[in-house]
Amino acid sequence: MTNTTERENLCGLKREDFQTTINGKKVDLYILRNEVGNEVAITNYGGAIVAIMVPDKNGKHANVIQGHDNIKDVIESPEPYLSTLIGRYGNRIAKGKFQLHGKEYSLPINNGPNCLHGGKKGFNAKVWEALQMNEQTLVLKYVSPYGEEGFSGEVKVTVVYSFNNNNELVIDYMATTNKKTIINLTSHGFFSLAGIGNPTPTIENLICEINADFYLPIDKTSIPTGEIRFVESTPFDFRHPKTIGQDIDAKDEQIQNGAGYDHCYVLNKKEEGELSFAARIKEPVSGRTMEVYTTEPGVQLYTDNWADGYKGQHGATFPRRSAVCFEAQHFPDSPNHPYFPSVVLKEGQMYKQKTIYKFGVEKQ
Repeated sequence: MTNTTERENLCGLKREDFQTTINGKKVDLYILRNEVGNEVAITNYGGAIVAIMVPDKNGKHANVIQGHDNIKDVIESPEPYLSTLIGRYGNRIAKGKFQLHGKEYSLPINNGPNCLHGGKKGFNAKVWEALQMNEQTLVLKYVSPYGEEGFSGEVKVTVVYSFNNNNELVIDYMATTNKKTIINLTSHGFFSLAGIGNPTPTIENLICEINADFYLPIDKTSIPTGEIRFVESTPFDFRHPKTIGQDIDAKDEQIQNGAGYDHCYVLNKKEEGELSFAARIKEPVSGRTMEVYTTEPGVQLYTDNWADGYKGQHGATFPRRSAVCFEAQHFPDSPNHPYFPSVVLKEGQMYKQKTIYKFGVEKQ
């Protein structure tokens, strides 16, 4: 199936601006459309979602995810993880070291003293093999060779994006390995429900709810301390809806360690691996809403604490705290915390994860 012309794309992005060849692999832009007139645009460079076009309460469409409008800017983005796929290991591993089958592995250090998001060249910087199955489904595949970024085993990864008529962007992940390894995949969408602009509005007025009684405190280098802390009476309590900005600058050691929210929530689950409600946000002016559902045990809430107003697509700019991320995942630094849910993948096993971002509108 071929993409239709740029004139018909709600997002205004042009395929030719994304078409290039990197190390013999073709990069392109893929548009998913559902039958209610909404659209998601994805490039197979890093699996980056560059547009999600959904309406506000008045039916006006806007792009609610941060992205760039050409492949050069995607590759050279000041935010290398901007709305990309993350692997082999989302989030941080302390000092880039972990033990597996009696051997110590060393990963690249790229975030203070730690390894972040799979190393210096993670899945966000790879060209994925792409096949658009139909108007609403894109399949991406990548083979991560043995030893890539210091990880053991060759890992074959498939990620399927589908955009259904309920305005759900469904992301299905599957992976296998030929030797025991660790894996923790996620999508790092930078969501701006007000719509991107110049400048993109702050996310501090978003009303947020997170289905978690506990979160993971971090040290000054953003590594979990090992404690699993109750959210009650802390700035981390989103069990009942409140604005993200209410406690984002609270005089709290954990808020200071993250420069805002950059913490993993332990999602409430009846059983391990069930697909269940994780979080919801509402943008009060536009009425747009987004709900997150996932099979993962955790979700990292990140409030875009380090952006500096860099340039995005169509003249938009992305200031500090103009996006919110809900990265569904296993816990940070899990290989070094034996009582965290395991991230080990063995030969013959299948890694599976499903996360859904559901977009809607509240009129009132």
